[in-house]
Amino acid sequence: MKTANLTPHISCSPDDFAKTVLMPGDPLRAKHIAETYLTDYELVNNVRGVQGYTGYFEGKRVSVMASGMGMPSMGIYSFELYNFFGVETIIRIGSAGGMHPDLKLFDIVLGQGACTNSSYFSQFGISGSFAPIADYATLRRAVDECEKRGLNYKVGNLLSSDMFYSEKGIDGTMEWAKLGVLAVEMEAAALYMNAARAGKKALAICTISDLLIGGAVTTSEERQTAFHDMMQVALTIAE
Repeated sequence: MKTANLTPHISCSPDDFAKTVLMPGDPLRAKHIAETYLTDYELVNNVRGVQGYTGYFEGKRVSVMASGMGMPSMGIYSFELYNFFGVETIIRIGSAGGMHPDLKLFDIVLGQGACTNSSYFSQFGISGSFAPIADYATLRRAVDECEKRGLNYKVGNLLSSDMFYSEKGIDGTMEWAKLGVLAVEMEAAALYMNAARAGKKALAICTISDLLIGGAVTTSEERQTAFHDMMQVALTIAE
């Protein structure tokens, strides 16, 4: 790793990152992915404890770095990776709360689009609204890989929420289900907007960690280590 200070949040050189970066929210999950799936990996960033690693998966050079929690944090790291470090594709891998009645714990949702209650789009100064969507080719590869592995998955809209605790609670969040939104998380819309603005590629692959209908949940330990299928899909489709 070559020490550099291109940004306030990432301290390495652009060639320390692969062209594809997997982004879990949790730094410990990034560490787990590097230790479990990558060979010849090295720590390339640890500013503010946001760990980034680059190594090899089945001969392909791949990076993994935490995004932190929420759209402001994802917005910072994805912007810097796209615009300062030469990254072409970011694949968010994380958890989501299931809103569709057919979803079960550990099912996978591929975020074709990302609705949001955030004002993130307002920074662009454009009158109207914007539909943040995934890169189709990356999404298509993820669908094919899920089919090949026989996984339980759905493709559709995510809700990227700025609030974990909201005044209207779960009932307010479930209003989005009336429009077919599959699951709620907190990062994909910012990632998709940054990718669109930079002319880069993005996809969110989420594992269902809890169900808004019925209240079933996974443990924090399971969320850190048990999302094997999602990680395998993301690593396999990385270019």
